[in-house]
Amino acid sequence: MPEGPSIVILNEAVQPFKGKTILSATGNSSIDKDRLVNQKVTDFKSWGKHFLICLPRFTLRIHFLLFGSYSVNEQTKKAPRLQLHFPNGDLYLYSCSIRIIEEDLDLVYDWTSDVLNENWAPKKARKKLKAQPGQLVCDALLDQNIFSGVGNIIKNEVLFRIKVHPENTIHSLPPRKLTELINEACNYSYDFLAWKKAFVLKKHWLVHTKKTCPRCNIPVIKKYLGKTNRRTFYCENCQVLYKKAKQAVKKKARKKTHKV
Repeated sequence: MPEGPSIVILNEAVQPFKGKTILSATGNSSIDKDRLVNQKVTDFKSWGKHFLICLPRFTLRIHFLLFGSYSVNEQTKKAPRLQLHFPNGDLYLYSCSIRIIEEDLDLVYDWTSDVLNENWAPKKARKKLKAQPGQLVCDALLDQNIFSGVGNIIKNEVLFRIKVHPENTIHSLPPRKLTELINEACNYSYDFLAWKKAFVLKKHWLVHTKKTCPRCNIPVIKKYLGKTNRRTFYCENCQVLYKKAKQAVKKKARKKTHKV
């Protein structure tokens, strides 16, 4: 599934079509494609994993799901969901969900939840997280209402960076670790964006799809965790499960007391 940084790259790639008129709209999407013809693109936007094509009276929302993709000026697959033909080129969208948004986008989207948006608000993210104390951190990072744009790769790499076990609950995290979680969700997304643009993203993966922990030199664990049941890669040694860590400290303290 394309994550937020990939949608930002798409947004940049289609800028030559901004202000241009759609001459034709074809494809196997069930939307009313006739509505798109002769419409001028007023803007392109993104919200997390959503790519938005803004037209004068409505907006096209594109979600690439698990296997969606796009191409510009060259058809790379047989059956596009939507092909938009402009005076200066073509945009092809494949294997994606497309729907029309009639409402004002500011009423539909909370821009402060997008980790790559200039209006990203970490304090609001913290408040939302604290409202769900029992949520697993691996689920929290994938909650688009909190971390819009964060996907499975970012989830795995962020948790490895901050040395947090994916099965921790929000409540179990020390305050400083909760801060790290929020900050790194944003920081890693920008790193992802830079590496993706330079075509070196996979070279920088530390734990995602890896077999061995680069810190501990022991096997990486692969499990399908949380409500989302997404692939999760982590190290049981250096990524701390705080509930167990607290129990170990209490047990050690009891032993010391008994010796005295």
